[in-house]
Amino acid sequence: MPNSAPVAKRRILIVDDDPLLLQFLNEVIGHAGYDTVTASSGEEALQEIAAGEPDMALLDITMPGMSGLELAHQLKTHTTVPFMFLSAIGDSESSKQAAAYGALGYLVKPVDAERLMPAFEAGLARADEIRQLRRTELNLNAALAAGRETSLAVGLLMGKFQTDRNTAFEVLRDHARSSRRKINEVADQLLAAEETLNSLHAGFASRFKSK
Repeated sequence: MPNSAPVAKRRILIVDDDPLLLQFLNEVIGHAGYDTVTASSGEEALQEIAAGEPDMALLDITMPGMSGLELAHQLKTHTTVPFMFLSAIGDSESSKQAAAYGALGYLVKPVDAERLMPAFEAGLARADEIRQLRRTELNLNAALAAGRETSLAVGLLMGKFQTDRNTAFEVLRDHARSSRRKINEVADQLLAAEETLNSLHAGFASRFKSK
């Protein structure tokens, strides 16, 4: 029996300007079975992300230069990287601000392994849920678009050949099967051809009028 392929480790980006805390977080998260990459500034974090987006980013809010909030804005605007915040401030206003920026979690310093990992893994699970919802939404939108194209093509065939909807659909489906293509691809091609014919018809009509 062949061995199953090894499951790829989740890649986590840790961003903090405190070298001791950065090392601690790196060790704890790495020991829990994740691949980790570290950055000591927002600018360095963006370079790491440009090389390959991680599954999650853990961001210190207060850093010299680009703050964690500014970095979060960059991530939300230009990437699909989910992130959590790490801060020495634990008031409710800071938590609300973190949520407004789109953070999936908010950890208050000092942190220990017992508090860190449950909160971190809960944030990662939430990130997975969001990714799945986005994939479902994309698939649904694609299906709806394909359905609209097919419906329009069926209507076009009904008008061209003076037939009923079922017959028009069956002819379109059978043609797609015989050509080993998806029905929406054939429908899209049919609609494009009709659009081209209409444009040519308008061109001929304008020439005849000018004579």
